[in-house]
Amino acid sequence: MENRIKIIYCTQCRWMLRATWMSQELLTTFADEIDELTLVPCSGGIFEVYANDEKIWSRKDMNGFPEITELKRQVRDVIAPDKDLGHIDRKK
Repeated sequence: MENRIKIIYCTQCRWMLRATWMSQELLTTFADEIDELTLVPCSGGIFEVYANDEKIWSRKDMNGFPEITELKRQVRDVIAPDKDLGHIDRKK
């Protein structure tokens, strides 16, 4: 199975930089697990992240943007559940 990530972002809101930064973070963390990462420009205040066609984040549904650590956990849970995220997984 190929692992695909899709980030849909609003161009009117100028969220491209946020989308590309999150993409870079995910590609770095999951270099061996992600087969494809797509950025999809749209409008209407949308910022959504999908992992293997499963919506894992929606700015509107979750009242804001994800912290990068939370986004990495969400992606990991879908595409590589056994992957250790190091300090991100450590409890405080």
